[in-house]
Amino acid sequence: MEALLHGMLLAFGLILPLGVQNVFIFNQGAVQSRYKGALPAILTAAICDTILILLAVGGVSVIIFRFSWIQNLFFTVGCLFLFYMGWTLWRTNVSPVKKEKATVVSAKRQVAFAASVSLLNPHAIMDTIGVIGTTSAIYPGFEKGLFAMGCVAVSWLWFFGLAFAGRKTGQLDTDGILLKKLNRVSAFIIWVLALYMAYQVLTSF
Repeated sequence: MEALLHGMLLAFGLILPLGVQNVFIFNQGAVQSRYKGALPAILTAAICDTILILLAVGGVSVIIFRFSWIQNLFFTVGCLFLFYMGWTLWRTNVSPVKKEKATVVSAKRQVAFAASVSLLNPHAIMDTIGVIGTTSAIYPGFEKGLFAMGCVAVSWLWFFGLAFAGRKTGQLDTDGILLKKLNRVSAFIIWVLALYMAYQVLTSF
């Protein structure tokens, strides 16, 4: 049980900070006319996180951190991706009152977008591969499985809860001002992360 609790606490600490993945799931909860409309985004993000966690616990982190060029590739692609995501969030004009006509994202686009912010986000990858993967190495077989289970459980519960919180916020924020400000703050944070990653790539040469 110690390994399970450790995994849950570690995953919660890693997933809590505001990031592009969390912002997207929250926004989908806010702008969809019904909660189930955000399920494609929720399920895709949770499944992608599960895959990353299982790969990390399975030892992929050892391979990735052995080659510096792989890390640099992650950071370079992720840096460009985060700059784009920040610009997209900054320009988004959320209007929950008119969301039925203007802001509803199709299930197919939700899946594609959620997968991209999960699998192309170097911050999320380094958290799972780097932190969760290396931490899991302290546990033997069965306990390592419990550790991974704790991480996965938190990930699924978090995304469902985040979309629900977004829905409640969208219902209260009828003029869209709060969501627009959240998007601007999120875009700024994402740009800071992108600049930090660019700095890491440049200093590695």
